[in-house]
Amino acid sequence: MIQLHDKFFKPFLSEKQIQQAVFRIAEEIALDYKDQTPIFVGVLNGSFMFVSDFLKAYQHPCEVSFVKLSSYQGLTSTGIVETLLDLPENIEGRSVIILEDIIDTGRTLQELVHLFANTNVKEFKIASLFYKSEVYNGEYVIDYFGLEIPDRFIVGYGLDYNELGRNLKEVYQLNQKHMINLVLFGKPGAGKGTQAAFLKEKYNLKHISTGDVFRYNIKNGTALGTLAKSYIDKGDLVPDEVTIKMLEDEVEKNPDADGFIFDGFPRTAAQAEALDNFLESKDMKINATIALEANDEILISRLLERGKVSGRSDDQDVEKIRNRFDEYNLKTAPLKEYYEEQNKFYSVDGIGTIEEITSRLTKVIQGL
Repeated sequence: MIQLHDKFFKPFLSEKQIQQAVFRIAEEIALDYKDQTPIFVGVLNGSFMFVSDFLKAYQHPCEVSFVKLSSYQGLTSTGIVETLLDLPENIEGRSVIILEDIIDTGRTLQELVHLFANTNVKEFKIASLFYKSEVYNGEYVIDYFGLEIPDRFIVGYGLDYNELGRNLKEVYQLNQKHMINLVLFGKPGAGKGTQAAFLKEKYNLKHISTGDVFRYNIKNGTALGTLAKSYIDKGDLVPDEVTIKMLEDEVEKNPDADGFIFDGFPRTAAQAEALDNFLESKDMKINATIALEANDEILISRLLERGKVSGRSDDQDVEKIRNRFDEYNLKTAPLKEYYEEQNKFYSVDGIGTIEEITSRLTKVIQGL
């Protein structure tokens, strides 16, 4: 694993695999052009290593020149191809073979073809070391290619990430981060908030508490907050689609998170299914549902102590606490069954020191 700027990359193609591909292209082109003197035109900056090794492998008369085009910034193509170094002048009546490091969408290739459109070359061929066939638009024939590869962002052997990595002898692929999305269950007093704070720091997760999200939207008078308040003021339940939309907004606001902790949602199997559908649309999923389990009497003691500090009336009345426990049991049972069917339900002992409980949770997450 290597790091370039803020990204990590893992090995993809060895030096040996790359060199074999280079020699194979050189042999194929030699069969067609060994009795001529073709002009090889390398496309800078990415092709400089490929061109160098290709020319060493091509043991026949030839000339070489370069053009320079650019369409990438960071990890993505801008879609706008700039010509930074123009065509050589002595190409009229000659066989020209473009040497590209990689062909993916075909935008750069299209610009190359346009560059040669008004020249009187004898013939014009395209050779690429790497070829992403699944994203190539197919507009032009690729005459020679070394390796067909999947649509992954790669660096090394001339290819870069924000100008770093070109000098690597091997090729590396972007190490896509593995997102961890958790649903955290627990009766009042089980320590969900405390543990969520530790987990979000340890794994760079965003803690989404439904209660906090509702309060934020209502307090700030957002469209969703106003809509939710209209139901609450009438004594009605806020529809699932409103809650889901609030959660969607929270996910959208945190693109750099390595995952999310959903706390207080879902509360029903229907909500769990709605959450699954939303996450699937983002190419994400719930990895685990973790329930912090604790003896009711211990939790009652915790809540009564908390009530002395929080001032919450429902933390100071044993009968109200037991009613909250009954409501939790009633609502959690179908959710437990829903996630057990997906093999995603984990029960964690919530009794012990904060560190001990964190350690148990960490063990579950590491196992994912």
